[in-house]
Amino acid sequence: MPILNQPPWPWRNSFAALGNDFLTSLPPQGLPAPHWVARCEALAADLGIARDWFGGDDALQALAGNALLPGAAPGQSLASVYSGHQFGQWAGQLGDGRALLLGGLQSNMHWPGVGQVDELEIQLKGAGLTPYSRMGDGRAVLRSSVREYLCSEAMHGLGIATTRALAIVGSPQPVRREEIETAAVVTRVAPSFIRFGHFEHFSASGQTAQLKQLADHVIGRFYPACRDAANPYAALLQAVSERTMYMVASWQAVGFCHGVMNTDNMSILGLTIDYGPFGFLDSFNPNHICNHSDGQGRYAYNKQPNVAYWNLFCLGQALMPLIDDQEAALAALEPFRTAFPALLQVKLAAKLGIAEPYGRTPEAKSVVDSWLKLLASAQTDFTASHAAFTAAWAEPKRMVELRDLFVDRESFDAWLLQFVEQQTQWNRRHLGNIASNSSSEGVWEGFCEALPAETRYAAEQLCTKSNPQVVLRNHLAQNAIQSAQAGDFSEIGRLQQALANPFAVAEGMKQYAAPPPAWAQSLEVSCSS
Repeated sequence: MPILNQPPWPWRNSFAALGNDFLTSLPPQGLPAPHWVARCEALAADLGIARDWFGGDDALQALAGNALLPGAAPGQSLASVYSGHQFGQWAGQLGDGRALLLGGLQSNMHWPGVGQVDELEIQLKGAGLTPYSRMGDGRAVLRSSVREYLCSEAMHGLGIATTRALAIVGSPQPVRREEIETAAVVTRVAPSFIRFGHFEHFSASGQTAQLKQLADHVIGRFYPACRDAANPYAALLQAVSERTMYMVASWQAVGFCHGVMNTDNMSILGLTIDYGPFGFLDSFNPNHICNHSDGQGRYAYNKQPNVAYWNLFCLGQALMPLIDDQEAALAALEPFRTAFPALLQVKLAAKLGIAEPYGRTPEAKSVVDSWLKLLASAQTDFTASHAAFTAAWAEPKRMVELRDLFVDRESFDAWLLQFVEQQTQWNRRHLGNIASNSSSEGVWEGFCEALPAETRYAAEQLCTKSNPQVVLRNHLAQNAIQSAQAGDFSEIGRLQQALANPFAVAEGMKQYAAPPPAWAQSLEVSCSS
């Protein structure tokens, strides 16, 4: 394999230093006749990758798995071993079946959800067979690669902790799934790809020394405050629980469904990882199942918080040889169980313009719960309804646009009256004597006109930053995929641009904020996606 003639990159390779019990070293299996499908110029710039190099043939060959990245050593790339629970059942040994870690780059980046990091791992997904491929072929197809690339960057745009995608390289090489498709490789980037399943693997096999080595590695790199705790490994479990809590609450608040929350798909850093059969809610159905392979609905939208807690419990069990105190382990998990409902309530209240501390009150819970019931009964579009709420705070007369999303206008009017009355009572107690303004025709307009200007502006701004107008709906991804399969990759770039700033719609991008067309209801995604 050729080594590219470029200035060496500052490789660190902390994970590789763990040793052979954790990984298998092997080279990627490159793609024939590679071509660019997509590149994330913003992430490349953050990584310090020269723009000219990133667009050239050397980069193309390296990210196709046909050459080494600058400064990388032969034999440096690796696949890691882990185990895990899949759909609630112990699956035994798993591992990187189609992903290869090329190494860790020295970094000084701030990674959302993690903080300042000194190393970022570069991984190729779809780079060929590994010892952990089981019955798979080690490849990724163009369809799934486009979905992962776009959703990684969409979640980053939403401010949700995630792995990211640097590029997609395509190839005419055929790959068999339900039908013959073409191969692709996604270059993924994260501070670490360590999962709950890595800990489960060594715990289940009785390799306590390796379990401790892994835990100490994670604490040393990402959770240094845990070292000084009375029980460092219980502190680690609590810290992971808290990060996972924030991640899942953020999912719920934007209507994101992961689709396959197995323990081997849960990041030890609280990052959204492994984008397969994901989906964003269109019409609001709390029981929505985005994964066609999930026949029992284990990973339905409204079950994600409980599944996250179940997965954390599995992580706690895996760490028990180190924690060695059942009460300490249960106490480490308690913040998720007790604090998650309040955190989610605050996030959902913010989508209506309700700020803290009112967002934490029983009154706010009542109005949020009744709002969600109203959305569910009417099957109203989740993203569009909240975007309309943002518009109504900015221009009160636009409340009619939100009202028109509901067939049962009377039910909506009753809810809006409840919302206004509760908000008015709160404002009177905390902002002074706020009276209704009877000069306006509508309840909402009167309420808004009676508010101090700064109060209404604060509510508008809270809605603006809480309610995306653009999310990666399935039909948007499907349009980009179909264009890419026909050889036109421009739609990926346009959609990526819209997803980079999802809280505002740029000129010429309004089609990405529109509700889904009727044909989108027939789209299905599964574990092969």
